[in-house]
This record gives sequence, structure tokens and C-alpha cells, in this order.
Amino acid sequence: MKNIIVVGNGMVGYKFCEKFIDNTNGEEYKLTVFGEEPRPAYDRVHLSEYFENKDAKALEMVPRSWYEENGITLITDTRVTDISRKSKTITTVNDVEYVYDYLVLATGSSAFVPPIKGIEKKGVFVYRTIEDLEATMNYVAKLKSEGTQKRAAILGGGLLGLEAAKALIDMGLETAVVEFAPRLMPRQLNNDASQSLQTKLEGLGIEILLSKATEQLTGDDCIAGMQFSKDETVPFDMLLVSAGIRPRDELAKTCDLEVGTRGGIVVSNDMKTSDSNIFAIGECALLNNMIYGLVAPGYDMAEVAVSQILGDEKVAMPTEIDMSTKLKLSGIDVASFGDALNENEGVEIVYENGFEGIYKSIIVDKEGKSLLGGIMVGDASDYSMLHQIFLNGMKIPENPAQLILPAIDGAASFGDVMDLPDEAQICSCESVSKGQICSAIESGVATDVVGVVSCTKAGTGCGGCKPMVTDLTNATLKSLGIEVKPGVCEHFELDRQDLYKIIQVKGYTTFNDVLDNHGTGGHGCELCKPLVASLMASINADTANKEYAIQDSNDRFLANIQRNGTYSVVPRVPGGEITPDKLIALGQIAKKYDLYTKVTGGVRIDLFGATLNQLPLIWKELISHGFESGHAYGKSLRTVKTCVGSTWCRYGMDESVSFGIELENRYRGIRAPHKIKGGVSGCIRECAEARGKDFGLIAVEGGWNLYVGGNGGATPRHAELLAEQIDNETVIKYIDRYLMFYMRTAKPLQRTAAWQDRLEGGMDFLKEVIIDDKLGIAEDLEKEMQSLVNKFECEWTQAVNDPEMMKRFNHFVNSEEEDDNLVFVPLRDQKMPEPWK
Repeated sequence: MKNIIVVGNGMVGYKFCEKFIDNTNGEEYKLTVFGEEPRPAYDRVHLSEYFENKDAKALEMVPRSWYEENGITLITDTRVTDISRKSKTITTVNDVEYVYDYLVLATGSSAFVPPIKGIEKKGVFVYRTIEDLEATMNYVAKLKSEGTQKRAAILGGGLLGLEAAKALIDMGLETAVVEFAPRLMPRQLNNDASQSLQTKLEGLGIEILLSKATEQLTGDDCIAGMQFSKDETVPFDMLLVSAGIRPRDELAKTCDLEVGTRGGIVVSNDMKTSDSNIFAIGECALLNNMIYGLVAPGYDMAEVAVSQILGDEKVAMPTEIDMSTKLKLSGIDVASFGDALNENEGVEIVYENGFEGIYKSIIVDKEGKSLLGGIMVGDASDYSMLHQIFLNGMKIPENPAQLILPAIDGAASFGDVMDLPDEAQICSCESVSKGQICSAIESGVATDVVGVVSCTKAGTGCGGCKPMVTDLTNATLKSLGIEVKPGVCEHFELDRQDLYKIIQVKGYTTFNDVLDNHGTGGHGCELCKPLVASLMASINADTANKEYAIQDSNDRFLANIQRNGTYSVVPRVPGGEITPDKLIALGQIAKKYDLYTKVTGGVRIDLFGATLNQLPLIWKELISHGFESGHAYGKSLRTVKTCVGSTWCRYGMDESVSFGIELENRYRGIRAPHKIKGGVSGCIRECAEARGKDFGLIAVEGGWNLYVGGNGGATPRHAELLAEQIDNETVIKYIDRYLMFYMRTAKPLQRTAAWQDRLEGGMDFLKEVIIDDKLGIAEDLEKEMQSLVNKFECEWTQAVNDPEMMKRFNHFVNSEEEDDNLVFVPLRDQKMPEPWK
């Protein structure tokens, strides 16, 4: 029997064990694994979740019993100190020797701590292990017990650093990210993408300090600040270092294995070191003169080492390794693939939506035939398909811009998951192809996503491929004629409609209540958490001042963040009607705070350029003049646009302004799957553009014509006629029913137009439900809407009257100063952000 020793029990060390067991019956080999940490291998990719749930078991790759069941000797909390190549032994810190036939070094990496003067002070931590996180949380608790607002810094604007920043914000600390480079994530993102990410992070309350070289840490025993230059010192109460990694190659040096000049155990593409009986895998291995800090290459290395030890010497690492990544940083989608930074001078195509904080760029060859790379920030829903197009050299549209332009319902217009070749690698972490997934379903081994994951392990690594695994599973089932009931995500087998009913009946007001009672385990994700928050807000008519009703950072701060990090202020002006006094008040407030003013297409006056700490001050003044929130930041009613109607217009058939005001005041604040707009035109000249709205009225002889399902945006659509020549009371009755039916049955983030298009039975069925009450639910829909109407409260009024809520708008500690990094330039006699485009 041959002895195999694995030194290191991280994710890659564990993966070696798993793949080894899968490929041998274990009779010829004895496998012994050493880990320095006191627990079995755990998921370091999702380490930040420990800040939230403090459950180490939830992060475990497998329980300790798995090793015993598979005949593996697991020795934890033990450090290996020496290797003797001559005697083929390793020695532990306890001076115990173990003999090996093959040795696998999976020692990983350690956090790089820059040699900064004062770095040894109390209050300085690294971000690498569960023990690191526990020490950080204990220190945060100590700081908070002192009673005053505390301020933390993250040294490093990379992946882990940004995750850590969000965790510290959630723990109640003022937090800043300090980055040496002039932009965040300089190896993955270009300048524009990095700026988009920075804006979204600042919207979460994270301060970003770029181009900062730390000279020393100030303070006596504990850190008091970071000195960047002789004239610049910024106060901080703690520091979390996330400045990169260093390969753990010290064991290799004890036995004179070859290491790189900058560290790392040199390996060939068969993962052998300079000693053919010793392998190195993961972040300790220097392959192609590179350290690969992603989990997928580490897993591939583990598989190669297993194959080599078991005698299959043909298996080796490829010469080019895909470093594409899709991540969720502080709740923000970030992805890059291929030649993301356009180093080969291809043609760049960019789509940017500053209002929604979305930036996408793709690189295509100069002939427009091939996709070479891309970057996504704010929305990476198309990443999986784009990545597959890139990897498989698939044909791209004649107009490549279609690859990143918005599409209805998020559906890509450039291909289908079933169009991928069978050899397309869907899960890079586990090397699972499209053909393997389809085969598992077609053979009957798997009948749903859970089954596919169980038998193929697809999606169990970093998790980035889960949306494509789900799409492929559902598409394959449908191709076999099997009905698919789409669940929200892996945590809920129920769809939005079922969750709506359950939350309504049970009266749940926390996400964990819903998950614990009706979920499939886990802690939730970026799909189900905002959805459940939206449903609870819709059902209970609660404002975003209730923590469980917050869907995103705009909700948290009751304002839309703009591209330069400032916020918009949009008071409600029902129907567009405003008194001279209110108009003067708006002007005076805008002038006082030097805000850019704009009369919008929705007949409102928007004020731009407010800093976070100014928001409550501005709103306090607006409220004193009778204004309330216009919900420009929410998935709710925005405006009901009106013309001047029969009061002033010689063509007017009815008084559109009064009715528009009544409708806007009725439906204000109601949370829906997506934003809603209305319009009321006093005659068929249609000056209020009612047929471009979610609900719109046009005055005609004998009453109002009611239109529904119109949307503007990337895919404009005219509303359809629902009812003709109806009176005001009937209009309200039908709109009540229509909106409630939409709110109950639409998919997440689905606008009324897309919902109507996909409604089985189409407009005829909608008329039967809304007008004829075919389903017998009309009265329930009306009562439910009236209940929501009765519960309305202005959330900005709530906020300015609650000292606890006001704390979230403090921009700096003990200071009311504005961010001096914001630059404005004059344009058309008003200030504009610099650079403006």
C-alpha cells in the first residue's frame, strides 16, 4: 500500500481528496491529510457570509465524518514543519514523522501584510481565515461598546477587500477602502468600469480613497490613523489588511524544492515539483510563472495531480488558463472574461446606464466576427452566455452591440443555452460540460436542478454558473415535454406568485422566517433576498425605513445615486400641478444647496447633486413646505402625467388634472414588481402620452378610455385598450384590479408590458379577469388595494422625524462637511458633474 500525504486542507486540498476517492477504491493507497486550522476544509470563497451568520458549519465543504467514511486520516490543528526528500518523510510541529510515497503540497497562501511602520499595532487585522474574522468581530464589538462612532479602513481595493468593507458597514462602522492604484480592481476592470463600481460602493456608504501610499500607522498602542504623506493623515480606529496574497512555500524551502524568485513552488503542467514524488497544487504552486488565485484552476490542478499519481500521465494543465470571473462584491455584480482590458487592440463596444448603475463593455475583433472579452458591473446576468460564446468561438450577431443592449425580461437576443455545443464547459470549478448535464436529465438520473447539482457537482464551487445550470436544466426538461415550474432560485422551489400568497397569509415580516419555513436551506442570495423584501413591502404597504423592506442601496438612502456619487431629490408633484408658493420653495431650496434642477418628462422637478449628508436637511425643508417623497428610487408609482385638461384647453373633453391628481395620490407609495407610471389626457390629442404608460386614460365622448401595459425605456410599447367610455368610479375600480392582479402574478422585476405579453390568454383573458370577474377575485383585489391605500405614509417624513434613521445619512464621522472629491463645472448656468458626458 502506498502512502499519500496531503499538506493543507483548504478548498483545493479537499478537492484533491474528493477526486482521489472518486477515481480509486482506496485499497491500494492510504491517504493522510494535515490542516493547520482546527476544522475541516471550508468554503473560503464565501467567507464573508460568516460575518452575517457566524456559522462555521455552514461553510464546511464536507463534515469531518466524510473523511472517516472514505478511509482518509484527517489531522487538523497541526502544522507540518519539515520535509526530508531523502527519507521521504514529513515532520509535524510535535516532532512526529510520517512516511510518504507521494506528497501533495496544498498549503495555499497567506495574507500579504505590507511592511508599513506601525503595522503591528492593536486593531490591525488580516482577512483570510475564520479565526481572522472572529478576531475582527470581537474588536468591532469592543469599539462599539465604547459608545462613540468608530471608523475602519480596508487596505486594498481588490475582491476580498471590497467584501470586507461591506461587512464592516453592516456592523455599523464608518468604512473607507484605501487603494494604492488609481482605480479599484485594476487587474480586472478598466477605468470606466471601476468608476461605475466605485459609485455603487459609495452608494452603500463606503468611502473610496485611491492613489494612496500608506507611509505609517499613527497611534500609541492601538491604531489611530493612516498617514499617507507629511500633510495627510486620516483617522481610523481599526485596519483590515487585504492587500494581496503570498504563496505558502516555506515547506518547499526546507527540502530545497525549486521556488520562484517572488515565491511559489515551481511546477510543470503535470503539477510535479522539481521532485517527481512531490506535487504542488493551488495558490502555493507557481505554474507558467503565475500564481492562480481562483478556485477553478486550483480544482483543475487537484484533478491533474490525482490522475498523475494514479498513473494517467496524459492528463495535464492546459497552456492557457481561463481567468474569467463573476463575483458578487458587496451585493454588486462584477464580471470580466477574456481580453477584458483590450490589450490586443480589438474594437470596444460600451453600454452604460448611469441611473441604474450598470456598465458593460465587450471587445470584438476588428472584423466583428468574434467575441474577445468583456466587463460587466451592476448587471452580470448575461455573463454566462457571453463567456460561453467567448470560450467556444461561437458566432456573434451582425451588430455585436446586441450582446449587451437591454432586452425584455432580461432575455438575451443573441442565442439560447441549448445552442451551446455539448463540450461547452458550464461549471469550470468542477469541469462539468453541457453534455454531462443534459445526459443526467435525459437518462433520468436527475429530474430537477437539485438532482443535477447532486450528480454532477455543477455549481458547488464558486457558484457563478448556477443561473446557466438552472437554465440548461429547465430547457432540457422542456425539450423532453416535462413541465417546469420555475422556482425563484436555489433557496426557494416556489415561484414569486406562491411566495406572495404565503407571505400574505402567514404575515411574515423577516426574510429568515420565509426561508426557514418555506426555503430549501442556505442563507439566501441576491435573487431571493430583494424579491422577498419587495413582496413584504407590497403586501404590508411598509416603507423602505423598515429594514426587511429594503431592496437595494437606493432604498436604503431613499434616493437614487447618480454617476458621480451624489443623489437626486424628487418630491412628488401630483399630476404636475404646483402652486406658486411651492414652486418658489423648490427654487429657494435648490439655490440654497446649489442643486441642478430639471423639469422631467414625468412632469416633476428633479433636483440633482445632493450629497448623502444633505439629503435629510433638504427633505426636512421640502416637507415643511408640504412636499412628500416622489419615490423616484423605488419599484413603485412614479408619476401620473396630465395635460391641462378641460379647465384651460379649448379641446379638452374632461378635467384631466383633477383626476390625475386623484389617481397619483391613490397609488403613491405602493410597492410593485417594477416601477409604474400613469397618464391622463383630456382629449384624443394625447398631450399626456397616456398610451405610453402602465395605465393611461384618454377622455372621449361618454367618459374615459382606459389603456394598460404601456412602457417606455429600452423597448417602448404602446398600452392596449382595456375598457371604453367608463366613468371615474369604474376607472378606479378597474385600475385597482389591474394593478393588484399584476402585483400578485408578475415575475420579479417584470414591467407591466412584459407581464401582459406573457399572460396566457393575452388581452382577452385580462379583460375577463378585470371587467367580467371570470376568476371571482375582483372584490378581493379591490379590498386589497384599498387596504394598501389606507396604509400610506411618506417615508421621508418618517426618516427626518426619527433620530435613529437619520444616522444612516452621516457621510463623515463628527463632521457635516461634504466630500471634497466631488467636482462640478458650470453648464447652461447650472452646475454639472465633472466629467459630464
